[in-house]
Amino acid sequence: MKQLPTNLIEVLRKLDIAALNEMQLATLNALEKEQDLILLSPTGSGKTLGFLLPILQRLNPAKKGVQALVIVPSRELAIQIEQVFRSMGTGFKVSCCYGGHSTKTEKNNLIESPALLIGTPGRISHHMRLKSFDPSTIHSLVLDEFDKSLEFGFQTEMTAITDELTELSLRILTSATELKEIPSFVKLEETHRLNFLTGETNAGLEIKVVKAVGKDKLDALFALICTLGNEPGLIFCNHREVVDRISGLLKDRKVSHDVFHGGMEQDERERALIKFRNGTHHLLVTTDLASRGLDIPDIKHVVHYQLPGSETIFLHRNGRTARMHADGTAYMVLGESDYLPPFIPGKPKEMELPSKPVLPSSSPWMTLSFNVGKKEKISKGDIAGLLMQKGALNKDELGLIEVLDHHSFVAIKRSKATKVLELLRTEKLKNKTVKIKLEG
Repeated sequence: MKQLPTNLIEVLRKLDIAALNEMQLATLNALEKEQDLILLSPTGSGKTLGFLLPILQRLNPAKKGVQALVIVPSRELAIQIEQVFRSMGTGFKVSCCYGGHSTKTEKNNLIESPALLIGTPGRISHHMRLKSFDPSTIHSLVLDEFDKSLEFGFQTEMTAITDELTELSLRILTSATELKEIPSFVKLEETHRLNFLTGETNAGLEIKVVKAVGKDKLDALFALICTLGNEPGLIFCNHREVVDRISGLLKDRKVSHDVFHGGMEQDERERALIKFRNGTHHLLVTTDLASRGLDIPDIKHVVHYQLPGSETIFLHRNGRTARMHADGTAYMVLGESDYLPPFIPGKPKEMELPSKPVLPSSSPWMTLSFNVGKKEKISKGDIAGLLMQKGALNKDELGLIEVLDHHSFVAIKRSKATKVLELLRTEKLKNKTVKIKLEG
């Protein structure tokens, strides 16, 4: 394999990545041939970096206007791709547009055009109607999680967008499932296809059955959670109402967790993911909204509280664990009237539950939130500096720091949380008075 360009080696260093995986290298090589690309690869395999690196190679610092457009089916995925690109430290401006975000703020961000624009179909088509940016400068288009965008019914919006992109020289489609047919509006030309879907269950995945006594499965779920301890896991349900019902039970039993579903406000969903990523909560109770496209690494357990309605949903849920050669376990919680679907492989081992469950200990981390972010010129370094210099924290007492537009979040050791809050009560951040709260 030939040597990576110097600028990409520097990007990997900033991301603290030792080497690209097979799929990412294959994508880079394929796109050297100036062909459109269809990339089929499982959830969690690194597709985001797979397409961002070749897109970066096509960006020209001397050119004005939006040069590359990434369209995604969900707000969370748009935000995550933006964060990855910012972490790459390229020097190119990036903007992100999605429903639930201020249209006025987005339009102001587009006055000085970003080289890379990321967004959901509805919001990008809205900005095209407003003429917030000039689509004729865009040479590269990525339709990420394209199958999900079609499933969500965004075909009309994506058609309107692609009709305006008259100067495209590259199209990249990514999907975690096989694409039976590519709609004509994509206008694929000479195409290269990379397929990293094996159709097999994750090699490191073990499937187990948890049998409940009686019709109500909540007691069995609680006993299972106590058995899993503090290893990170997702609890999947088919309906929002069930997510909220389980959350109520877990709150009553003092189990630390968060919830994630489409009925929540955008900022609530963002906070839930942030606290899950930084270790404040080890459990996320969710609908299938969290089965794909979210940056929630290192999941050890997947719990199917309600059985998936299809093999595709089953595979996507399980795709959150046992990723990149790691091990993981999927648990199927069965009531007396539940039967395993025919697509479950083999005969899963039955899990024995403790007769007297012991509540897992609290996470060693808590989340500190600030009411300032990127738009107030706040960086991760500013927050780390404040917490170590004025909050008397050591480096190993600081966890993940995430900076959004007008809010920032940092994980700190739970044992130091109250004292840090007291020490920072009258402190300023870059000469700004800030509100600081403890969460989780």
